[in-house]
Amino acid sequence: MAFELPPLPYSRDALSPHISEETLNYHYGKHHQKYVDNLNGLIKDTPHADAPLEKIIKDASGDDSKAGLFNNAAQVWNHTFYWHSMKPGGGGKPSGTIAKKIDEDFGSYEDFAKEFKAAGGGQFGSGWAWLVLKDGKLGIRKTPNAETPVTEDGATPLLTMDVWEHAYYLDYQNARPDYMQAFLDNLINWDFVNQNLADAS
Repeated sequence: MAFELPPLPYSRDALSPHISEETLNYHYGKHHQKYVDNLNGLIKDTPHADAPLEKIIKDASGDDSKAGLFNNAAQVWNHTFYWHSMKPGGGGKPSGTIAKKIDEDFGSYEDFAKEFKAAGGGQFGSGWAWLVLKDGKLGIRKTPNAETPVTEDGATPLLTMDVWEHAYYLDYQNARPDYMQAFLDNLINWDFVNQNLADAS
């Protein structure tokens, strides 16, 4: 069973001006599509041909002989999760259960935002910043390249921010901090985060 590029949860121009339609055309329409195409080529006529995406990621993780399989499978998953981590008119301080949980585990939203930006800004080269739940407590992760908390035992991803240059370069050039601030202030889909938290609890 071949994987397909999942539909975006909004139109390609819906995140403008914070993320442009041009960026989505390249990032979603070309990069994400290429990961899907590569993955389908790698699993064809193999035991992974009918496997769920998360199983492929976990099976290939840490095995150098399966690096291509891991990278493409993880990037398909990471990007799909990233698109849902954003919404038009999002961002700012959260409400609901995640707001209380952030205050409990980070002290305040401002402290969370500072740590989340530090993770994204401190990731040298390509990678991701994540908010995860593990052992009942929120935590921040940064992962290089295609690495993902999907492979971390007991960790449930709640939110991610892509810090590969192709996520922001057309709109922000090399100003990753400006992109990260726009993500926090205008894009985070806290409804998605609250749902992930509820599902994990």
